[in-house]
Amino acid sequence: MPFHLHFESDDALRCRFAGSPLWEVQEAVRTLEHASLHGCPPPWLRRIRDAAAGLDLRPIWLLMPERGHTPSFLRPSPTGPVSAVEDELARVRSTGPAQARGELARSLAATPGAADSPQGRAVLADPARTVRELADLLELAWKVLVAPHWPRLSALLEADIVFHARRLADGGPGRLFGELHPRVSWSDSTLTVRTPTGCGHRSALAGEELLLMPSVFVWPDVVSGADAPWQRTVIYPARGIGGLWAEPDGVTPDALANLLGRGRATVLTALAEPATTTALAHRLGLAPSSVSAHLSALRDAGLLTSGRYGHQVLYERTPLGIALAAGGTQGLSYAER
Repeated sequence: MPFHLHFESDDALRCRFAGSPLWEVQEAVRTLEHASLHGCPPPWLRRIRDAAAGLDLRPIWLLMPERGHTPSFLRPSPTGPVSAVEDELARVRSTGPAQARGELARSLAATPGAADSPQGRAVLADPARTVRELADLLELAWKVLVAPHWPRLSALLEADIVFHARRLADGGPGRLFGELHPRVSWSDSTLTVRTPTGCGHRSALAGEELLLMPSVFVWPDVVSGADAPWQRTVIYPARGIGGLWAEPDGVTPDALANLLGRGRATVLTALAEPATTTALAHRLGLAPSSVSAHLSALRDAGLLTSGRYGHQVLYERTPLGIALAAGGTQGLSYAER
């Protein structure tokens, strides 16, 4: 159902981007339970299937109804731009028993019979113990499912944040929301998000902060409004997920390699989408210092542009760089004109 959020003239200044490792952990856990429904990336599933088999994730799955409330204390609002998982887990462990019991009861009520099951009664009988056990299980799931891949995931999230922050700065909400997700649109100063399970409603931002959060494992869905666990939030699939799990294929056009050198040609070819130095280094399996040197040379040659947004620098191809990266005689002929 659609969620409509009206912006006043200066509300766009209150949009904040952030990433959350604990959100990725929980969406990975949810994906494992409903792999056929939630678009689990097959390469990732193959990589962690054996490790996940040793985890008992049922206590978390019990609190993840298909339609209904997942306890918000299990996924605290990120402080951004990408929070540290240790900080988020500490905030989970600091949850008071009264808050925990209320949210646990609400979550169990969304699944018929869950609250009266032996597991449900145990969860509610000692909420302080439940919080400790869930935090420990989330930490274990982090170490097994996400931490081994976190350098690659965090680089993708950071690059997405930089990219979309620039879109917001350059073109305002219309440019940002117009390309964020197929189910996200912008018209007449109103953000509309259509989700299959959300509660449809209409409201105004009215000076509050809007959290925009890229995610890997939320794909292909988008989460918004009442579905989100914190303030007004839109959680959307990060750019570049399609190539996230693919290993570098090493295919760099020979003509381009002869012209630029193999290393610079590889970096230029890999920039199909704008990215940071860190993201490219993880993707290509190269040292960040080497990638940085190649990026500087390519930029100086007019093949790339770069822009700083916060602490991040995003690189993307110029029209000449796009033509060269196409490879072969056609791309080189265009570049020589």
